[in-house]
Amino acid sequence: MAGLSRTEFLAGRSMPRNRELMRIFRDLDLVEQLGSGVHRILKVYTSDIFHISDNFLEARFDFVDTIAEVPPTATPTAAPTVTPTVKKLIEACSDQMTRAELQRKLKLKDKMHFIERYLKPAIQQGMIELTIPGKPKSPKQKYRLTEKGKKLNQVSTSTKET
Repeated sequence: MAGLSRTEFLAGRSMPRNRELMRIFRDLDLVEQLGSGVHRILKVYTSDIFHISDNFLEARFDFVDTIAEVPPTATPTAAPTVTPTVKKLIEACSDQMTRAELQRKLKLKDKMHFIERYLKPAIQQGMIELTIPGKPKSPKQKYRLTEKGKKLNQVSTSTKET
């Protein structure tokens, strides 16, 4: 971090210690784009996860194993705010679809990001439900819109048409 302030770091400024190694990683497609990671992290987490000192950079991420941690019968809280990601998921969902199908339809590659930002909130808000509620990890698991999700999708569709 020498020569790089906290503000510059959080703005995504990149200073690889070994430029040749980073070039090799990029050539091998092991990194997407130099300096893009902080922006992507800050889309999901707050800057509080970074602890920066003169000699160290520490990042602490909450880890959630799977969708199984959301109870299949999760009761939505009173008047939840439907996020744009949940709206996109609801619009993409047709009939019964697997997680992979939904993710492909939304053109999202990262499984954990999809689960955390799209699927879990939609389930928690009662917009999407599991087709096999007792077995969230089943390879045959699919997801479908609830009545609440169907109503929101209808409102969303009619709003786009006008």
